[in-house]
Amino acid sequence: MPSAYSNLGMAYRKMGRLDKALDSLNAAIECGPKYALGYYNRGLVQFELGQNIEAIANYDSAITLNPNFADAYINKGVAQAELRQYEAALVSYDHAISLVPMHGEAHLNRGLALAKLMRYANAMDDYELAIQYEPGLADAYRACAEALKKLKRLDEALVYYDRAIELQPDSPYILGDWLATKLRLCSWDGLYAIADRITKGVEDSAKTSIPFNMLTVPASPEIQKKCAQIFIKDRYPARKPILLGSSEYGHERIRVGYFSSDFRDHPVSHLISQLIEYHDRSKFEIYAFSFGPSSTDRYRQRLESAFDHFYDVKDSSEGEIASLARDMEINIAVDLNGHTQDARTGIFSLRSAPIQVNYLGYPGTMGADYYDYIIADATVIPMDHVEAYTEKVAYLPNSYLVADATRKISSNIYSREYYGLPDDAFVFCCFNNHYKITVDIFDIWMRLLERVEGSVLWLSVGMGNPVAIQNLSRQAELRGVSPDRLVFARRMDDVSDHLARHGLADLFLDTFYYNAHTTASDALWAGLPVLTCQGSTFAGRVAASLLRTLDVPELITNSHSEYEQRALELALNPVLLAAIKYKLAENRMVSPLFDTALFTKHIENAYMQMWARHQAGLGPFQINVIP
Repeated sequence: MPSAYSNLGMAYRKMGRLDKALDSLNAAIECGPKYALGYYNRGLVQFELGQNIEAIANYDSAITLNPNFADAYINKGVAQAELRQYEAALVSYDHAISLVPMHGEAHLNRGLALAKLMRYANAMDDYELAIQYEPGLADAYRACAEALKKLKRLDEALVYYDRAIELQPDSPYILGDWLATKLRLCSWDGLYAIADRITKGVEDSAKTSIPFNMLTVPASPEIQKKCAQIFIKDRYPARKPILLGSSEYGHERIRVGYFSSDFRDHPVSHLISQLIEYHDRSKFEIYAFSFGPSSTDRYRQRLESAFDHFYDVKDSSEGEIASLARDMEINIAVDLNGHTQDARTGIFSLRSAPIQVNYLGYPGTMGADYYDYIIADATVIPMDHVEAYTEKVAYLPNSYLVADATRKISSNIYSREYYGLPDDAFVFCCFNNHYKITVDIFDIWMRLLERVEGSVLWLSVGMGNPVAIQNLSRQAELRGVSPDRLVFARRMDDVSDHLARHGLADLFLDTFYYNAHTTASDALWAGLPVLTCQGSTFAGRVAASLLRTLDVPELITNSHSEYEQRALELALNPVLLAAIKYKLAENRMVSPLFDTALFTKHIENAYMQMWARHQAGLGPFQINVIP
């Protein structure tokens, strides 16, 4: 009898009818309290329902009844890992492996837990064992690729991605991960074919790429929205609605919670530190929920001092963080990660606050109904693009991108020679990440080097991967340009020195599909003109937003050919370039772009409008902040 109920429960589970499955499994256990498989199967269903604590209890019951139940140990470890109890998960996997030493899935899962603990080399050992014991286990090859990326061995990662794709071509999001790795290596062969395949897959509702990886390829805002919706529905669907007595919160000040993995030396912290300091404490109480790595760097110290309350929640589950935010009666939760690395979107799927906002970290829509607003401006999201966003747009009157006007530019004087640059030649530069460089922009850059005698292109060394640098040099040579005319700027530990060296360049050349964001803000703050081509997506319009706010629209172009022609014109006309630099210098100190106090008033106005609508019982609606 218990087995019949259990089998029925598993049939319901396969049909996606999890509540019915749970009822059947409860019946199985009621009539067979010593039926280990019943507890195990109930644990599987509870895990799928997000009831991880209950699932672990059922796995423990199964193990008590059958101490040799290796799969119960494995799935207990999976549930523990979901709760971020990685050390405990390792113990569970060790038990499973002691029972079945050649269990590929057990080694794979142990490797995944080790990777979460940032023990990537140890994780690789387990992944290799998983492959040895189960050579067809595609997920193990993929896990190897992910670990190798963390170890900055990107060229080796590609080999494992290739094998994983060969074994399981439709593995969710793997094509996008492969594409992103190729872009980081500046390895462009076959790139457009895969990009087209990814885009067509998204059109057909396939899981071909995570949203972030779609930012770097030619894709419309509508396609990026659909990609985000596919990902959210798959990974972070809205959980059981939690009714918040939000309009009854009795605080005099609006409680704003900023959630991020990047409260440390990271572009997000570089941008928001002064905003946090400038918030009007008579109207707002400001909370931080930090789920990134521990840090003692100066950015972390500054932010810990700036926030009214700073919660380090890196070891907490998403449910625990959402509950903490609700206990703190946060009115407005601001997600500074979005679809970026180390995001914890599950916090927001549980409705951590009455109002949830997508801001800064991810330049695009979250694709989730539980995000109420996205902070933007009329350049990054024109009015005729609003349908490509699931959030309602809160429009700021100037650029949406906050800046820290306390950034110091070093007074240290470095020569061009110090950085390997020619003294008497035109220096084009682009300090964007390598993954933003695409074939079409590189073609234009190389034609510019050919037409501007003696000029060089000053690029970031990026993550320091020698293969990427070799590939860029090889691509230049293939286009008839000496690799010596590419100069790679090493990473500077002191941001003020990095800002100062911008003065050695003549013109910053932006990338197309994923613009310079913080990098453009840095260049303009340092007085270096940034030439951009305004694209169709949020990520491809950010530099234009900065330039319009700074009132230098002559640096905004609207086609690739216009971009190339304008770059050439500026390189060959020193008087014109000098006039733009002068205008930039004059505007820098009076423009709203670097007026953080004014920006703070504007974003606070948006927050107050959001909260006022909510208190009035009104749903999210487009907000326009009047300057």
